[in-house]
Parts: sequence; C-alpha cells; structure tokens
Amino acid sequence: MQSFEPGFIERQLITQNLLRTIRLIGEYKGKQELFKEQSPQVLQTLRQAAIIQSTESSNRIEGITVPLERIKELVAEKTTPRDRSEQEIAGYRDVLSTIHSSYANIPFTPGVVLQLHRDLYQFSVGEGGRWKSVDNQISQTYPDGTKVVRFQPLAAYATPSAMERLHEQFNRLWQSEEFEPLLLIPTYVLDFLCIHPFSDGNGRMARLLTLLLLYKAGYEVGRFISLERIVERTKESYYDTLYQSSQSWHQGQHSLLPWWEYFLGVSVLSAYRDFEQRVGLVTST
Repeated sequence: MQSFEPGFIERQLITQNLLRTIRLIGEYKGKQELFKEQSPQVLQTLRQAAIIQSTESSNRIEGITVPLERIKELVAEKTTPRDRSEQEIAGYRDVLSTIHSSYANIPFTPGVVLQLHRDLYQFSVGEGGRWKSVDNQISQTYPDGTKVVRFQPLAAYATPSAMERLHEQFNRLWQSEEFEPLLLIPTYVLDFLCIHPFSDGNGRMARLLTLLLLYKAGYEVGRFISLERIVERTKESYYDTLYQSSQSWHQGQHSLLPWWEYFLGVSVLSAYRDFEQRVGLVTST
C-alpha cells in the first residue's frame, strides 16, 4: 500500500537517533542468545509473566477489562470464558500461543491474517475472520464528550485488494533482503492500521502481527517482556505518533519517522533494556 509504493521508503528521513536505535537493538539481539543459554529458569518466569501481561494490556487498551486472577486462570486454561470480555481474552491467548509456538511456519499472507482474526473471535459471535463490510473511522472522545475523527481508514470495498497489495509489496521487500527488517515491520503495521481492515480488533491484531514479524526477523524480546504492556504505559505517544505518521497517508505524502522512532525506540529498544536489566539482576545474585 501507500508506504510500500516504489521509492517511498528510500525517500524517508532517517535520523542519527534512529540509526543509533537500530544499532542498539541489533546488539541486544545478539545478547538475547547469551541470556537464553545462561538463564533458562529466569526466562521461563519472564515468559509466563509476559503472556499474562500481554493478554491483559493489549485488551485493556481497547477497553476490555477482566480481573487479573481471571486472566491468569484463562491464560493457564484452568477455566472457560463466562462473558464477552473473557471470550476476547481467551481468543487473544490462543492467537498469542500460536505465534509463540509456530511463528517460523506461519506464512505471512492475507489469508493467514484472516485466520488469526477468526481465532481471536473464536469464542464469541461476531465478525471474526472477515474483512470489514462497512466503512469505519478512527476517532477520539474527549472528557467533555466531544468526538473527533482522527483518521478515515480505507473504504470497506477497497480493503480486500488493499490487503493483497500490502502483503505482496511487503513480502517482496522482505524477501529481497535489501531493506532493514526493523524499518519494514513498523511500516507494515502503520499501513495495516491505516487500512483498518476489520470491523473490530484492528489494534489487537496489529500488536499480534508485530510480534509475529519481530519473531520472524529474530527479535524475540516480546517472548520475555510484554511489548503490549509498554504500549499501554506509553499509550499517548503510541496514538500521537500513529496520528502524525498517518497524516496525508492516502496521498502517499506521509512521514514514517515519528512512528518508526516510537516503535523502535520507545517500544522495542525499551523492551530489550528491560530484558537485560531483569536477566542481569537475577544472574548477578
């Protein structure tokens, strides 16, 4: 789609700060292998906590709240969902588990995105596994009740072909190995959210697909530190940078830099720093 049109990424501003962030993430990627060899028990503890935090935060960002004890029971599959919120928690748990266990064998196609969305809604009646049938909006409601449209996503009728083109363009660049994966991944996520292909669940799907692509690129920090929890903690910056980078997206005149800097610096690099601190604290005692 718009961000993957020929020459668009090459024309984007890349700052020294962004280059430094990419370099540091690469260094942490090397360290993650050492951590995995040295501290398997610590990693297992972090892994279990990250699954719970990711499931809780990614849903809570969208206004889906469930008591923590119930989330723990649902994640451990010790109980069954008893209402709509718990159904959505259970669906997220299953998709997250699929990505964690099978990411290397999951082809990155529109059909798979539909399948993962279907699984997200497998416990509830809804639009799971289908592209949106009516146009939607990205809006913000202020404390006084005022509602402002922040972005008008792609029209419903154009969504199937747009998703096909997005994946075709993304996979071509990914397989060419001519572009930095750490730039391609957030670029895909931005275009996905600008298309907003589903009636519901777009934010959660974007965060799940983020993990899938990071794992495919060898960046496994999301297994041990919840990226969704970081997004929740920095929600204002998350939405602000998405807004900045989506301006003039339809005309192909947007800037990827604000979103790149948030995605890589505030989210991924912060997660790796947290990862090193937690593993280092335990292994040094």
